[in-house]
Amino acid sequence: MKTFDTEFDKFKKMFEEEENFAFSRFSDGEIFILKNERLILSEQGFVTGDRKGHGVYPTEERKDFDPEKHSYISDRLNLCLSSHKHNYFKGLSCNEDTDICLEDDVFIYQKNIAGEDEEYLTFSNLFINGNYPRFLNEIIPIIKDKPIVMVTNENCTHDALPFTNIVKVFNIGSNCIVNDFNLPDEINEWIEENSIENTIFLIAASTLSNFIVKDCFFMNPQNTYVDIGSSLSPWMGLDGWKYSRAYLQHWILGHKNKYGTQIDTWN
Repeated sequence: MKTFDTEFDKFKKMFEEEENFAFSRFSDGEIFILKNERLILSEQGFVTGDRKGHGVYPTEERKDFDPEKHSYISDRLNLCLSSHKHNYFKGLSCNEDTDICLEDDVFIYQKNIAGEDEEYLTFSNLFINGNYPRFLNEIIPIIKDKPIVMVTNENCTHDALPFTNIVKVFNIGSNCIVNDFNLPDEINEWIEENSIENTIFLIAASTLSNFIVKDCFFMNPQNTYVDIGSSLSPWMGLDGWKYSRAYLQHWILGHKNKYGTQIDTWN
């Protein structure tokens, strides 16, 4: 049985031994897109499936997935989850994330799409929530001097990050899942033109991260591709995390909540 600690240790070892891999996260937003359901984060609030509500979503947080217009995005995301390759790891949302979709078993839903590759399935929240201090204190020191490529929002700054060797930054804009849909092709072209290898790609690009991780690793497996979500947002000049990322509110702002210490279970 997988545990939050042992899975973290597995990835830490790969970083330590410079073993290239890919880590793609399927979290709450991805669940709605996998199901081809409406997803909006805007100035007016949120729409997730049949639910609507208020929220604060700065420009870098905004997205608009319309199933009638963007079903090709859902198809591509389902392909990302169902694809298989050595060291291509897919992080699944577990049932602790009950606010994703209360009426369904989210975990089983994802596993059914992912297929029979248990070895390469892991936790979507692997580097956040209860494991976040370990991510900052154990993973970041291992990679801080490695060659790094960042894929981040155009409003980000990078000077406060702990990395000493950022070799390239790819920018994304608002609603990147639609507006930057072809970015994986651009990144692959750059990798091949510049013979990039043994470089760590840290990707914070909403659902576009899934496309980048999968497409780049399948074409150029000589590098490591990690969907880092919002984990480094406090050091990139962004504000959206202060309103919508409970684990960062817990660990960075000191606003204690259950997500800061959440330990996911494999069920």
